[in-house]
Amino acid sequence: QKFITPLAFKTLSHNPVMTDLYDEENGWQPAHITLADEADVLLIAPATANILARLAHGIADDALTCIALALNANAKLVIAPAMNGKMWSHAATQQNVATLKSRGAEFIGPEKGMLSCGYEGLGRLWPIDEIAKRTLALVK
Repeated sequence: QKFITPLAFKTLSHNPVMTDLYDEENGWQPAHITLADEADVLLIAPATANILARLAHGIADDALTCIALALNANAKLVIAPAMNGKMWSHAATQQNVATLKSRGAEFIGPEKGMLSCGYEGLGRLWPIDEIAKRTLALVK
């Protein structure tokens, strides 16, 4: 939200944008439950080590993690990690990835390359067009 505002996403997508657990535009119905019920896929990209840990441990303290935890059984959870290579290879992160995979989460990446921290290694976000193509293939 520091780079691109919710209003920009709303304007470009012609869809509502939820950034807070308490963004309720549909009256009494919790928006995060409605989104989770109606989803075919939930793509989290880029996924940080923090979000992987929160998802693996069932911590639902914001809109994204609440939607993920309430995701309907037929929906796919797709995760595209991006982080420092040392963070990606850390045993805790790898355990969280294994936990999420065992629950059916699909991982796209990461790949090797130049990282935003200035290091080179495994942890780079896959190209956006490839993430989109792979995600769409999963819901067809």
